[in-house]
Amino acid sequence: MADMELGAVQAQFAKLVWANEPIASGELVKLCEKELNWKKPTTYTVLRKLCEKGIFQNVDGIVTSVLSEEEFNSKKSEQFVEDTFEGSLPAFIAAFTSRKQLSVSEVDEIQKMIDKFREDNHE
Repeated sequence: MADMELGAVQAQFAKLVWANEPIASGELVKLCEKELNWKKPTTYTVLRKLCEKGIFQNVDGIVTSVLSEEEFNSKKSEQFVEDTFEGSLPAFIAAFTSRKQLSVSEVDEIQKMIDKFREDNHE
């Protein structure tokens, strides 16, 4: 799995792209200058790095996402569980809930997810 870690600067940039895509690369440079106070080379360097990670693409001067923000966050979460808990979701949940009390509504929401999974996989 590609590295889904983004630093603070890359995360700010990614949010701008997701909010404005598709966007011409020249317009992206102007937007980054206005919003992030960046020069053109900085924009292109960060864009190149995120394209290499498979998050965005720049085709014929038009920047679009390869992964939506939701897909990116999902992959990042999967990578965290894999790297930190050897891929064990129960181990992650056990660690998470050992320090944070779940509310009744959170437990209900998790139970609905489990029930839906069972329905979808037993038809």
